[in-house]
Amino acid sequence: MNDEQGGGLIVHRSSFIVRESMTDQKTFFTKLKRGLFMTHTEIIEKVKDAVTPDLPIDRAAIERLEEGLLGADVGAELSTALVNRIEQRIREENIRNLDRLTAVLREETRGLIPSRAAAGIDVSRAKPFVILVVGVNGTGKTTTIAKLAGRWTAEGKSVLLGAADTFRAAAIEQLQMWADRVGVDMVKHKPGSDPGAVAHDTVAAAKARNTDVVLIDTAGRLHNKAHLMQELSKVRRVIEKELPGAPHETLLVIDGTTGQNGVSQAAAFLEAAKITGMIVTKLDGTAKGGVILSIMRQFDIPVKFVGVGEGVDDLIPFDPNAYVDTLFE
Repeated sequence: MNDEQGGGLIVHRSSFIVRESMTDQKTFFTKLKRGLFMTHTEIIEKVKDAVTPDLPIDRAAIERLEEGLLGADVGAELSTALVNRIEQRIREENIRNLDRLTAVLREETRGLIPSRAAAGIDVSRAKPFVILVVGVNGTGKTTTIAKLAGRWTAEGKSVLLGAADTFRAAAIEQLQMWADRVGVDMVKHKPGSDPGAVAHDTVAAAKARNTDVVLIDTAGRLHNKAHLMQELSKVRRVIEKELPGAPHETLLVIDGTTGQNGVSQAAAFLEAAKITGMIVTKLDGTAKGGVILSIMRQFDIPVKFVGVGEGVDDLIPFDPNAYVDTLFE
């Protein structure tokens, strides 16, 4: 097995397909549990400490639950809604133990998640299938693109990357490094070039080569937010003109460790970038993994993948039910 590491991503070349084929539901739960361990601890341990065996759940336990939810960045509105529902169920059912309390917590949380929260990406519904990837700098956007490229390459798809973050030379260099390591081609221009031109040439090249999947990186920060959003809108228009119906997905990458700042980022990108899905990264030890609940509740946009480690196969498709089960196990 040939392993390479750098820039926060581990590439397991020969083992990826084997490991991916072995990823059953048990493996998924194991990865998710590992990534959400600190979030789970933040919520459940606070409640556990306040529960007295064989006595009804009291107000102190409810307050600890609310404290845990807020500490895990579930968000004030959703935390209040959950706590109110839980308190009502406790009175109605005379709940006396932690196991029943967490079971009710799972039930009520699932009831608050929009049905669109679960939605995968079927790259076979168009060819080339164009994905625009957006997000602020530092969220793990570039390594996430590499992980997605590795995933679909392992499935036998041809993948082409487009380096449309032309405002930072380092961004082009980093994406080129991962294109080489994952073993896919990349279209790039000189630093400072027009991002729309890069997007156009990437899509045109994919059409000419009959490529399956196109992943286009974008700038995460310009001199002001308005300029950034204008640039993203322009890139979208260029892509759509070159290939009507594209981009087929626009994915916003959010750093899971930033908590409610991630929610603010999502709101800023929604209109200009026409987000169709989100990817939450760095859920590998953070206590703020509850932000996914807040994101799903506030925006009618599904979370497509979550990053729970540094390996290529540690970017896993998001399952909201598995997420809730793991969070409140």
